[in-house]
Order: sequence, then structure tokens, then C-alpha cells
Amino acid sequence: MKNLFEAGKLLFLDMAATLFFLVLYLLTHNLAWSVVLGMALGATQIGWQLARGKPIDTMQWMSLFLVLGAGTVTLITNDPRFVMIKPSVIYIIVGVVMLKRGWMNRYLPPVAIALVPDIAVIFGYVWSGLMFFSAVLNVIVALNVSVVTWSVAMSIYGIVSKAALFLIAYATMRVVGGRRYRRQHLREIADAPLRAVA
Repeated sequence: MKNLFEAGKLLFLDMAATLFFLVLYLLTHNLAWSVVLGMALGATQIGWQLARGKPIDTMQWMSLFLVLGAGTVTLITNDPRFVMIKPSVIYIIVGVVMLKRGWMNRYLPPVAIALVPDIAVIFGYVWSGLMFFSAVLNVIVALNVSVVTWSVAMSIYGIVSKAALFLIAYATMRVVGGRRYRRQHLREIADAPLRAVA
């Protein structure tokens, strides 16, 4: 569970510049100012990591280049939709990474890896599918509604869809894992007299 929250924190930090842009834009309605400050936050995050001697992973570099690229195009065209589409690119990249079989194992306790590795693989692919669906949905919403509507709709969707899938996956693994554990325990009890005789 701790590892899952750590991954969520890292994803939030990767999205911080976009979220910062969004909050500023909603508060000020000044597109240029919001984009420039969002780009500055993205660059500052990387600069802070470099100054502290921390390694910069691929996702962080990609996020910075997306912020700078989408921000520049937004400034040139005066169209916030380029920044609004950035989350779709991240969703696609995360979805591709989640296609790796067993990626969820690093977030599971050892007992879950022992009892429900097959269920974890299935939910790993379901998570990937959710990312791809979210990417498409974000583009459709970003191209067809206002920034305010987009921010409200995609924020609610993002939180609800991920929380719901997390709870479904957790409950499914607990129920299936519990059944398998009890079955395994009963089998061990039944086999105990045979081992004693041998």
C-alpha cells in the first residue's frame, strides 16, 4: 500500500505544473500568465532535483518537455487546449508502461504476490485500459468544452475512476486471496496426518 501511495505522489508531482496552470487560469483568467508560471514550476522542479543531486527519471524529463512544449504552443496560439491535452499524453505513456505483465507486483505485499499473482496481472491490464480510455476521454472533453467544464469534469472523473478501480481491485484480491488461503490451510491440515505417518 505504501508503494502505491508513493507512485501516486510521483504521478501528482509529474502533473503539478499542469495542475498549477489550471488553478491559476481558473483564478485569474489570464492565459499567458498561467502558462508561463506553469512552465516555470515545471522547470523549477527539475532544477531543484538537479541542485539536490537527485536523479531525474524519464517520466520527469518527459513531463517537463510536455509542459514546455504545450505551454509554448499555447502561448503562440492563445489556445489553452494544448495544455489541456497534456494529461492524455501522460495517460498513454502510463498505459503503455502498465502493459508490462506483473507491474503491480511491486505495490503488493508478499502474501498477495503468493496468493493472487494471476489476479494482479489481470488488474494490471485493467489499469492500463483505464489509462487509455482516460486519454481518449480527456481529448474529447478538452476539444469540446470550456476550460472550467474540462477541469471540473476531468478532475471528478479522474478521482472517481481511479478510486473505484483501486477499491474493486483491492476487494477482489482480498476475497480471492482469502479463499485461496483458507483452501491452502485446509489442504495442509488434511495432509498433516500423512506427513506424520511418513
